[in-house]
Amino acid sequence: MQVLRRMSCPARPLASTLRSTSASTTQRLAPLTAPFNPASTSVISSFSTSSTALATHAEKAPSGVASGESIIPISNIQAQWETMTEEERSVVHEQLEELQSRDWRSLSLDEKRAAYYVAFGPHGSRVPATKQGEQSKVALGVLAALAATGVLWTVIRQYAKEPPRTMTKEWQAASNERALEQKQNPITGIASEGYKGKGHIQSK
Repeated sequence: MQVLRRMSCPARPLASTLRSTSASTTQRLAPLTAPFNPASTSVISSFSTSSTALATHAEKAPSGVASGESIIPISNIQAQWETMTEEERSVVHEQLEELQSRDWRSLSLDEKRAAYYVAFGPHGSRVPATKQGEQSKVALGVLAALAATGVLWTVIRQYAKEPPRTMTKEWQAASNERALEQKQNPITGIASEGYKGKGHIQSK
């Protein structure tokens, strides 16, 4: 009898342990067996939809946009390029690299023009030495300088003294006769045999 009493004594703690384990298991399974709530499903659905949209937008956007930079319109890049900062030009380069990775035939005319201008346009080291219209200004300046020179020469000639008497044709002809009398330069000059030059005559 004493042996049976000793064996029956631990039965009470074992039963209480089983009851406490069953209660904790029921509490853990309670959220799984709760009634269906449509509101929670709609929240999960909207969250997954927005996540999908953001992922799609990140895939389509250029690399500059993915890094947090804003998109710069390239429809009229020729007029904007000179006023852009280095950061904005870098963003445009990234946008064009993204566009040119696609099929060239799928790009719009503005996108093709922007890609060509950034690669080969007249900016940076390719800026022409003379701007448009400067050639005509240079030509007009040269003509104006020539006209002013002609007017100045005419005015000076009007107020200048008469040419010296030695510059008349008669005086120079007399100088030739005098040179022949004195046989000046008889080897190759005016007094030489067969000479056909003008001698001292310079005036018309």
